[in-house]
Amino acid sequence: MYSFFQLAIKYLNHYFKASNSKGHGMHSPFVFDFITKILNDKSAYPVYENVEALRRQLLKDNTVLSVDDFGAGSGVSKTNQRSIAAIAKNAAKPKKFGQLLFRMVKYYQPATVIELGTSLGITTAYLSLAKPDAKLITMEGAMEIAAVAKQNFSALELKNVEIIEGNFDHKLSTVISQLSSVDFAFIDGNHRQKPTEKYFQELFTKTNNDSILVFDDIHWSSEMEAAWETIKNNSAVTCSIDLFFIGIVFFRKEFKEKQHFAIRV
Repeated sequence: MYSFFQLAIKYLNHYFKASNSKGHGMHSPFVFDFITKILNDKSAYPVYENVEALRRQLLKDNTVLSVDDFGAGSGVSKTNQRSIAAIAKNAAKPKKFGQLLFRMVKYYQPATVIELGTSLGITTAYLSLAKPDAKLITMEGAMEIAAVAKQNFSALELKNVEIIEGNFDHKLSTVISQLSSVDFAFIDGNHRQKPTEKYFQELFTKTNNDSILVFDDIHWSSEMEAAWETIKNNSAVTCSIDLFFIGIVFFRKEFKEKQHFAIRV
């Protein structure tokens, strides 16, 4: 992965080249809609506090778990023994992006949602609460982390979450084969080029015109940047949005020409 200094330089470069987050001068009605109605939605949805209360609780939990890491590993910890508090601090998506995913699901209303990388279930909770009647499948490779996530789903009374335990490389194709469509997916796991591209190809087989795929940490390393370039340049992808920390791709045929956007957040 890139060093903190390298990431800071990359972020500054992105910030000064990206479009502003107000939507001024945006010529795409679809992307303008995304900016004004989702990205800049400052509503204080009641579920935010429910999920953040859980996060605060986890940040105080010093229980140590054994973590099976199938991907590029942690950029912070070099051991497979990690406390729940450390995982909540370093692996869970910050509330800014968890809440953005909530607003995306709430706005676009996907019927089937897949998450690769459950972790402690904080982001999963945001996805679930955004559309409680959606079919939500989340996948986690580390068994002890998955067990904690299940407890968190129960505490928040999430009724629409199915958690699949095991390596994505072995499990994802089977999960996807049983679905009629993938309407929304959040890919937050492995963080290596070839597996990330493979996940895209597998998910793509069940996408439709309205499907949305969101990739985490697209500038985390040179491998992730290469994967992002491959994904956004796929012939079926008609629009991409680079928010630096996450990348979003769309397949809408109403885009007559492929469009790529970088937006500040």
